Amino acid sequence: MIDKNQQYLIDLAKMKMPFGKYKGTFLIDLPEHYVVWYHNKGFPKGKLGNQLQLVYELQLNGLEDIIRKIQKDFSS
Repeated sequence: MIDKNQQYLIDLAKMKMPFGKYKGTFLIDLPEHYVVWYHNKGFPKGKLGNQLQLVYELQLNGLEDIIRKIQKDFSS
C-alpha cells in the first residue's frame, strides 16, 4: 500500500513542465538555473509550485537520484 508521501514523490517523478521553454521536460530534469530563478521569483501557486519547490530542495541537496530511481521503478 502506498502512503500519501510516497504517492507525492511518484507524482513528482511523473510530472512534466506544462508550459514555457521547458514544456514537456520532467520537473526533476529542469536545469538548476531555471529552478533557482523560480525560487527567487516565486513559485507558481498550487501543486506545480509545491512540486517545483521540492525539486529546488532536492537539487540544492544533490538528491535528484531519489526521483530518478522512482521514475525507473515505475516505468518498467
